[in-house]
Amino acid sequence: MIPLKDNIPSQRIPFITVGLIIGNIIVYIHQLMLGQAQELFIWKYGAVAQAITTFQPVHPASTLFPLFTLITAQFVHGSIWHLGGNMLFLWIFGDNVEDKLGHLRYFLFYLVCGILSIVTQVVVAPNATVPLVGASGAIAGVMGAYIVRFPRARIMTLLIIFFFIRIVWIPALVFLGLWFIFQLLVAAPSVADTSGGVAYFAHIGGFVAGMVLFKLLEKY
Repeated sequence: MIPLKDNIPSQRIPFITVGLIIGNIIVYIHQLMLGQAQELFIWKYGAVAQAITTFQPVHPASTLFPLFTLITAQFVHGSIWHLGGNMLFLWIFGDNVEDKLGHLRYFLFYLVCGILSIVTQVVVAPNATVPLVGASGAIAGVMGAYIVRFPRARIMTLLIIFFFIRIVWIPALVFLGLWFIFQLLVAAPSVADTSGGVAYFAHIGGFVAGMVLFKLLEKY
């Protein structure tokens, strides 16, 4: 399922959402310009679980203080598809959450969800030695907030099932609920996996954090 848009119009310009998208794109362009040094860039700014839990670098390029990578890793991506998918989800779900929280609170909310998502992955696999990168944990937090605040919204979705391709409108509760269930199903076999791959527990942690934090922040 690929989301294309929702039916909830923004009430104001989503400056932070747009800024985050632009920032992530700029960082990725910078990565590409590094050429072969891109791998060292990822080792420096990616979040490595073992480095975070021991405060000891696991690679010569890991010169940044490990706790700082809880933030920097959110702006590093492994491929154009990784970046594109994340930015698509952020664009569709971020503007409405920013509407409800306001620009500053939304920005802080985004970063905290990203941090908590990485922490979740570190708790599950504390000995992992592969850099964790990407904005998906923070964006999962945005999605968690969206399902709390806009469960009845409708998402225009490109549905692809083998040779069946169709554009359908799906309730946000169903779309995001199915997304979350999928994360749970594929995460279970990867418990304590140190070989890298998709950090599904980061998605789960970010989503739950987004739901909880949004309810707390919406009251103030």
